[in-house]
Amino acid sequence: MQRTFSTMSDDNKPSILLVEDEQNLHEALKLNLELEGYNVTSAYDGSAALQTVQGEYFDLIVLDVMIPEVDGITVAETIRISNNEVPILILSAKNSSADKVLGLKKGADDYLTKPFNLEELLLRVNKLINKNKKLQDKSTLGNSYTFGNNLVDFKAQEATTFTGGKIQLSKKETMLLKLLIENKNEVVPREKILQSVWGYNVYPTTRTIDNFILNFRKYFEADSRNPKFFHSVRGVGYKYME
Repeated sequence: MQRTFSTMSDDNKPSILLVEDEQNLHEALKLNLELEGYNVTSAYDGSAALQTVQGEYFDLIVLDVMIPEVDGITVAETIRISNNEVPILILSAKNSSADKVLGLKKGADDYLTKPFNLEELLLRVNKLINKNKKLQDKSTLGNSYTFGNNLVDFKAQEATTFTGGKIQLSKKETMLLKLLIENKNEVVPREKILQSVWGYNVYPTTRTIDNFILNFRKYFEADSRNPKFFHSVRGVGYKYME
């Protein structure tokens, strides 16, 4: 039977989904996380965890590997496939390098082996939540954005170019444009673009992404052969500069 329990919501407190089926450890972790000032939602099996993630936002998931119904590695992988980038801290009694690599490869941001030091766990939790908060703050972008006399309306999926012309953007063009602008002046790796725009189940070629960048240059650059805003970084990714 799936069981989830939530603490009373407090918008000022970071929220954590704790997925651990061992009752005593679960209660101890929950108590200590709450003492640190976090809102904790409990799940005791993988199915409950996946169901809860679909309906709520979390700042972090603390996830045991050996849980009933759906194991933790599959839970992490499923969350990533759904394009949810919530930080995941895996707890596991499996401590081999291969197990750690598998956990990180399937979507975990950190991996802590049992038995662990409680203070170390709390430090890692705090670090992951703060890192995620910085990323969220950095990527806050409104419904519209202006650059070089171009205006992009993300919500309407359209743009007014520097020439005054209006163009309709496809959903993927809008998503890629937003991703690049959110990370302006930084190279966005091809893998991140695949994850964020195309999802994990579809793998376009580098040429496909190149074509999107070429389109952006045609739309928004005064000289598409000498771009000011949209750049390809060979072998790495793509960059929006301003």
